[in-house]
Amino acid sequence: MADTVCYIKLNRNVETTQADVFLKDIGSIRCADKLVAAKVKSIKVHKFRSTGESVETGQAGSAQENGKTGQAGSTEKSVGTGGVNSAQKSGRKAKAGEKKNPYEEKRCVVSVLKIIELIEDTCPDVTVESLGETEVLIERINVDTHKGWQQALKAFFIALISFCGTAFTIMAYHNDIGIADVFTRIHQIVMGSEPEGVSALEIAYSVGLSLGIIVFFNHVGGRRLTKDPTPIEVEMRKYETDVNNALVDTAEREGRTIDVE
Repeated sequence: MADTVCYIKLNRNVETTQADVFLKDIGSIRCADKLVAAKVKSIKVHKFRSTGESVETGQAGSAQENGKTGQAGSTEKSVGTGGVNSAQKSGRKAKAGEKKNPYEEKRCVVSVLKIIELIEDTCPDVTVESLGETEVLIERINVDTHKGWQQALKAFFIALISFCGTAFTIMAYHNDIGIADVFTRIHQIVMGSEPEGVSALEIAYSVGLSLGIIVFFNHVGGRRLTKDPTPIEVEMRKYETDVNNALVDTAEREGRTIDVE
């Protein structure tokens, strides 16, 4: 087992609906020894708790037991010496010394060094090789699997606002450049007279504008024209990457990253 190598590849951002987060949930594990791979995948990395409770990382059960034992021992010593008030004061100091994490409920950042430490504690004779990210951002989300009328109404209003906003933007741009005067001038040059009503040039321009938007965004309804990602998807991926980097950097600056001591 001394020559066993375990390869881990952590993801940058992981979303979960469960309170308990295991190593298999945040990345990929590859090991020739199936038993070692199973042990590594079952390692608990983090446990999300409700507001006001402490974060549980690594060996949660032993931490809770040690905390309870330490509290009980200190209380017994205080009572034995007649210092009930001192026990209460020490308990208050311990609570006051706990660091509140504003992202404790739904988000945490775990360092790869902490992951390696947990693996080495579980399998001491295994060599760990990390091939992925140096930090992983874990987010707990609440997903409603039942799509009701609220979601349909929300989608309708978003589509309506997007349509009206896009139409207003196009009309404002055409008004700024004087597109009507341009069409009139082109009609006079080509046909020798001013247009009466809607001209063929305006109809062709409207059709071409619609087709250009469809080709640019690369989909019609739910169907794609090509397999390439759309410009919106590309920008959204860039935005998600920037947000993840900002969250990781903020957690590191504030000392909220779960790392080795």
